[in-house]
Amino acid sequence: MDTTDQLAQARLVPVVVLDDAGHADALAQALVDGGLPLAEITFRTAAGPEAIRIMAARGDVVVGAGTVLTPEQVDRAVDAGATFVVSPGLSRPVVERCRERGVLALPGAVTATEVQAALELGVETVKFFPAATSGGAAAIAALAAPFPGVRFVPTGGIGPGTVQEYLDLPSVTAVGGSWMVPRDRIAAGDLAEVTRRTAAAVAALPRAE
Repeated sequence: MDTTDQLAQARLVPVVVLDDAGHADALAQALVDGGLPLAEITFRTAAGPEAIRIMAARGDVVVGAGTVLTPEQVDRAVDAGATFVVSPGLSRPVVERCRERGVLALPGAVTATEVQAALELGVETVKFFPAATSGGAAAIAALAAPFPGVRFVPTGGIGPGTVQEYLDLPSVTAVGGSWMVPRDRIAAGDLAEVTRRTAAAVAALPRAE
């Protein structure tokens, strides 16, 4: 199963901001216990690369890197064990480095021009970010019409109340969100809350047809 298939199977991508890599192993266990062994660890903090290394070394969690802006960050992410790389926007150098390193690139794209540019770079799955303020599920449905082969991973401003409208779209592979992995709860060591939220999110998922 390739990384795209793993994302499609999970349907949800917890987007994690970790302030201390010391919480990485416990966080990974919380996600596993909640039934969602997958995470996007953002490079928004210095703890990102080490957290990826710790979680990837376990072998039971699919780990990606988020907020990757440069080819150098791609290298740091992949060297740490990331199998997918997520960017807020579309960067040719980042996409090309991901291809060189053999990992899935998920660049951000919210307009027809950006989606078309992604296709020209050989990218068929894009991050639709920020989803809630870029037209939401209706915008994805509109973009999917002229780009029937493109898949979307909407992220940004999505929560339990709106996740279903995105997952109902055939063009959506998975939905990214942080509501399952609140930064303050992780920082406080309250991983039981992470497990609870993750389990609730998984339980609410529609059955795959």
